[in-house]
Amino acid sequence: MVEGALAELVGACTSGGVLTAWALYLELPPVLIGLLGALPFTAQLVHLPASWFTRRLGGRRAALWTIGIARQSILPLACLPMLRAGLPVKQGIFLVCASANAALSVAGNNAWTAWMGDLVPGAVRGRYFGRRSAICAFAATFACLGAGIALDRGRNHAQAGTALCLLTLVASAVGAITTLLLRRQHEPKHATPPRAAPLAEALEPIRDARARSLLAFQLAWSAAGGIAAAFYPLHMIGNLRMGFVRMALYTAAVAAFRMISAPLWGQAMDRGGARPVLLASAVGLGLSPFLWIFATGDRLWPLAIDAALAGTATAGLSLATFSLPLALSRPASRSFYVGALAAAGGLAAGVGSAAGGALVKLFPDAWSLFGQPLVSAHALFLAGAGARLCASALALRVDERPGAEVVQLPRRAEPGRAKLSA
Repeated sequence: MVEGALAELVGACTSGGVLTAWALYLELPPVLIGLLGALPFTAQLVHLPASWFTRRLGGRRAALWTIGIARQSILPLACLPMLRAGLPVKQGIFLVCASANAALSVAGNNAWTAWMGDLVPGAVRGRYFGRRSAICAFAATFACLGAGIALDRGRNHAQAGTALCLLTLVASAVGAITTLLLRRQHEPKHATPPRAAPLAEALEPIRDARARSLLAFQLAWSAAGGIAAAFYPLHMIGNLRMGFVRMALYTAAVAAFRMISAPLWGQAMDRGGARPVLLASAVGLGLSPFLWIFATGDRLWPLAIDAALAGTATAGLSLATFSLPLALSRPASRSFYVGALAAAGGLAAGVGSAAGGALVKLFPDAWSLFGQPLVSAHALFLAGAGARLCASALALRVDERPGAEVVQLPRRAEPGRAKLSA
């Protein structure tokens, strides 16, 4: 849990608004900005080879190597403000570091998820990861605020390069601490021994009907979410004139509601399963874009309501999509289930993002709805909302298999009966 909280600090200093600030500082042309925006989606394809790597080395060992290197891959960026080289060289270094960080982080997530699937019993998985998600969201709230304040102060005092350098050094130092904490976590005794995986294990998610229904939801949901994903931060900066601090406040509010709701979603998931949580969260996120219609530069309160709705629903969706591949899979094929789901989602989100970029050109720059003046981004938000609500219907088809592990928890702590029995 401590490692997860510190990992949020690393993420706040290396992604989101910080990547946008690097792009502005290095004067990236539109083509390279598009490449940067596609990284979170295309990097998900790394899950496919990462699944083999995880199976070959074992979850714990693969996670230590990939996560440890990923959180140091951004260290060369700290030298860019002092580097006496042309902008093309600096831009190349930045894109190489950002790409390496994205790819290794995805590989690390695959290995870590397989490791945790072996470590945490299915009967308490919702409650444990609900609490962990709450702690991570609490850390993300303050980490995002701190990064936003540092960026705005650096920009206002013509010290943007210094601010970015310091954030990179903080991320690298905290990343080293998280690797040491991960080393202290043990490999469970019943974990599947590392070995080369046969083709049958790799294809198991495709042959499993339950996994296919989850893959269908993930494909539709990720494509729907990708339609407008890249335009929300641009709308906040360009049309709502929010600045980095107010953007960070919105992100922090979303994280705060994730923190509050994650333990409740975890308890609900342990009682009633992941499918109801998946459906309710997907519908909530489908309604979220409608609130952006009413926000203007002088009227931002609809985004406060959206932060509550989006944060609560995101917590539930994240827990459900994290738990379902673990519940459906056997330990030997777990990394392939995780990899197939993430790769399908990344590919679909990339297609959705490309479709959104094409659609926004077809919408008018200025239009109105019920007397409310709107811009082209609003039309894209509404298109994404409709696609999300349609994708939510596929959650009804998700069939979750009962967990193989049965863990009985004593109602009351008594001498000699306090241990879990499997």
